[in-house]
Amino acid sequence: MVTTSATDLLKKVRKIEIKTRVLSHQIFAGEYHSAFKGRGMAFSEVREYRYGDDVRNMDWNVTARLRAPYVKVFEEERELTVVLMIDISRSGLFGTSAMTKREQIAEISAVLSFSAILNNDKVGALFFSDKVEKFIPPKKGRSHLLHIIREIIEYKPLSDGTDIGEALRFLTGAIKKKCTAFLLSDMLDVHPDGTPRYEDALKVAANRHDLSVIRVHDPRERAIPDVGLVHVKDSESGAGAWINTSSRKVRSRYSEWFRTVEESSRHLFNKYHVDSVDIATDEDYVKSLLALFNMR
Repeated sequence: MVTTSATDLLKKVRKIEIKTRVLSHQIFAGEYHSAFKGRGMAFSEVREYRYGDDVRNMDWNVTARLRAPYVKVFEEERELTVVLMIDISRSGLFGTSAMTKREQIAEISAVLSFSAILNNDKVGALFFSDKVEKFIPPKKGRSHLLHIIREIIEYKPLSDGTDIGEALRFLTGAIKKKCTAFLLSDMLDVHPDGTPRYEDALKVAANRHDLSVIRVHDPRERAIPDVGLVHVKDSESGAGAWINTSSRKVRSRYSEWFRTVEESSRHLFNKYHVDSVDIATDEDYVKSLLALFNMR
């Protein structure tokens, strides 16, 4: 017998599947194929030399044996290994518009997954908070893809915090060959001054893998509204405090800090040649994803 919660889950999975599969087929498949290349050129066959062939591809052993010029033919290896690095820390439950950050991440992850499957790529998922919560090794197929989507919707993390560096180090250790990795997070893993805590791990991962960052944020995170004296609580650490949101100085300092967080992360991505895009929970992610693909 299927429980009510299980029925609701299946409905959510089906809804996301229908929406994101259509987007992948109609919009993203071609751009994804063009943007994310294979591992390089792989040997395909040997054939007789034709006028215009590159002499550097001559197969001299076959040429000598058959006493006629033969060349090696290469084809691009299209198959990729795609890993979705999904932030499931407690801050992802925040949302003041149509959806939470985690719900937005779930849809974007599904779109990327369907695009990868259409390209015959393997897809895996790494769920992290302040530790690696779960790793689903890359595989092909619709059932595997739906398993990943179910986990994105249903999985309840054991920890509340965020450690992006830990997730990046796990990726570097677990995936030995070069992969295409998408880091989906609000990227709120910073020092008190707003600078990222994950620079060293990002540097290593970006050098080994084809890494892209999709930063999902809520529009309310950029500025504090004037609503008087309120008690605020950090969803990850549990720390709380009273603040006077009517104070222009308080609101200004917070906005400056958040700008520092955004600017510091962008500087880091540029420094290590990591493609990135910002997507708000109240905006259509289609244009932003296309922009990310077109960067490449």
